Amino acid sequence: MTLDPKTRQRIDDLVKKHRVVLFMKGDRSFPQCGFSATVVQILDSLIPDYETVDVLRDPAIREGVKVYSSWPTIPQLYIDGEFQGGCDIVREMYASGELKEKLASPRGR
Repeated sequence: MTLDPKTRQRIDDLVKKHRVVLFMKGDRSFPQCGFSATVVQILDSLIPDYETVDVLRDPAIREGVKVYSSWPTIPQLYIDGEFQGGCDIVREMYASGELKEKLASPRGR
């Protein structure tokens, strides 16, 4: 599947504009799947502010982000413009302390 240039640009803009962005089902206050809820809980325990994008509201973003990251599932976490992974990887990063370190370091490091 190819990614429409306009959708690619929208995703690019979101990833670059926000230090931490989570593409998820639902939003931070009302996750619509258990995997998204898990990542929200982890992020909420580590940082006060981050951006969420509800992929259920926009089918182009929902499918586009999978192509953009070459990752087949939602949620997807980006930090400093870099794709980190989905729920299982975020859980592993949290358990090892790696996620806390990435979120604590200044942008661009």
